[in-house]
Amino acid sequence: MLSLMRKHAGSWLIKVILGAIVVVFVLWGVGSWTSQRSGRVASVNGDTITIEEYRITYKRLIDQVRQSFGNNANEELIKSLQLEQKALDQLVDNILMRQEASELDIQVSDEDLSRSIRSINAFQVAGVFDPRRYQVILNNNNLTPESFETSQRDALLVQKLNTFITASVKVSDQEAVEWFKWNNATVNLDFFLLEADRYKDVAVTAEEIEQYFEIHKDNYKTDPALKVRYLKFDPKLFVSQVDISADEIGEYYDEHPAEFQNPKTVEARHILIKVDPQANPEDVAKAKERLESILQKAKGGQDFSELAQQFSEGPSKDKGGYLGTFRREAMVKPFSDKAFSMLAGDISDPVKTQFGWHIIKVEKVNDASTTSLSDATDDIRQKLAAEYSKNLAYDAAESVFDATFEGDQLESIAAEQKLALVSPDFFTRQNPPKGVQKKAEFGEAAFNLIEGEVSDIQDFGDGYYIMEIVEKRPSQLPELSVAEQKVKVDLIRDKKDEKAKADAEAVLAALKDGVPPQEVGQEFDLKPSVTGFFKRNDAIPNIGYERDLASMAFELSDQNKLPREVIKGRKGYYVIQFIQKKTPAMDEFDKEKAGIKEQLLQQKRFKTFEAWLEQIKNRSEIVVENGFLNS
Repeated sequence: MLSLMRKHAGSWLIKVILGAIVVVFVLWGVGSWTSQRSGRVASVNGDTITIEEYRITYKRLIDQVRQSFGNNANEELIKSLQLEQKALDQLVDNILMRQEASELDIQVSDEDLSRSIRSINAFQVAGVFDPRRYQVILNNNNLTPESFETSQRDALLVQKLNTFITASVKVSDQEAVEWFKWNNATVNLDFFLLEADRYKDVAVTAEEIEQYFEIHKDNYKTDPALKVRYLKFDPKLFVSQVDISADEIGEYYDEHPAEFQNPKTVEARHILIKVDPQANPEDVAKAKERLESILQKAKGGQDFSELAQQFSEGPSKDKGGYLGTFRREAMVKPFSDKAFSMLAGDISDPVKTQFGWHIIKVEKVNDASTTSLSDATDDIRQKLAAEYSKNLAYDAAESVFDATFEGDQLESIAAEQKLALVSPDFFTRQNPPKGVQKKAEFGEAAFNLIEGEVSDIQDFGDGYYIMEIVEKRPSQLPELSVAEQKVKVDLIRDKKDEKAKADAEAVLAALKDGVPPQEVGQEFDLKPSVTGFFKRNDAIPNIGYERDLASMAFELSDQNKLPREVIKGRKGYYVIQFIQKKTPAMDEFDKEKAGIKEQLLQQKRFKTFEAWLEQIKNRSEIVVENGFLNS
């Protein structure tokens, strides 16, 4: 058990375990388990995984990586994450879990599904399920209610299966004590840091540059590049063709009544005196007393905004406590309940929330209302015009796309229909051409085409596109004369790093020979530093987050003060020496016990379910089409 705790201590994994199953199977989706389309890539105990399901899953994994890593999500990173294999593994796991749930007669009723969807906060307004909000969110994520509800049903099935498999998992008090001691132990170190930049005037010869280039040629290859031409169908260009009648506007107004309901709102200021949620009753009472003295000033006629600037401890302090206009659900319940019960000009008595004590001044109350048809007409007209023009743009794109099936290329179609064909210069996957709203998606779609192929209709946020590959330029190795300056910089960097490592190893050797740190520092022109006490998963004082260094530090002791080797960190090479280790005081354990046991329980459940699924996989017949992942 302790090895499991150590493996995942402080890991991002633990933070997502509780929601991992639902997130993977619902929000990102993996295609319906019941889909049976043509184009098989694999089968699991006879159930088919289609190429369409695989493509959907793979694309969504790519999207996840791009959302997480932004511009750093380059081709090298994506390749290192092995997303092709992960997409297939995910689909295999889904089928196995569906099959096992069927074997165990685990089912999800319509009532279970309805209750689950209605409980999702994203679909609620003021704590109540809102069908309009539900539809809007699904539309924004390119989902239909049918597809989402199928995925949600599948996710609930997985949750039930997970609960069934892990129901017997328990965490003992002793396991919790071990975790508390292990996770809260602290250590203090002496350390030397040898940075590469301390070595100046590192010289390199032409021969060394040439040799370095020969060894590291692949580092200097150019990125693959493409030349495309494309047609863009911008909905804005079709607006002039749209004519919205009064009947259509009236019909929209009647069919979307919730869209024109304006809930009650309040415009207010507040003064906050913070109180820690774990504070003892005495500190809570003292904070309230402070606020009451401020309240007397406010009720005595002093300017509320000036009092807020002087006394408030909230983020709105500099704005005189001004919170703007807000709906009831925008604030925590005790605050909203009070604010929405007041009249304009009222100042409240102290109100307690999880943030502390507040006094509220309501400046304006906007009662609930309904926007009239006449007031809503312009907005409805604009909305319908945008929708209709987008449909016209798609129809135009579809007409061109259909023409490509007859063998026509974009160039001839554009000439015949007098369309503007855009032909940007060569570009790489990471640097798509300018003028496209969703550059990453454009680059991905373009690089997935083969030379001469015309793309499907693509939506890149600012209109519909049809692309055609003109020419592909593969990755190329430049001549040394072209890359020489970059090679030289890299070689000097590596030489500096080698010097820093060699000196760090000499420092460690001297310490192991018994030379006092002060003398070692004098010999190498270094100043020994002290970290101060830190925990395994904390930032190290005077150093920062260095996982390898922290791990090594907790292996040291009075009997073994020095590490086996120097440690490479972000700033350079570290040589550390043990000073002292402390075990945590157990009087804090009782406060954390419940949370520790819950965290360990989730870890054990995750590992138990993972092991169970691996057993199921090992005894199943999983057939992947020949050459699929290597194609």
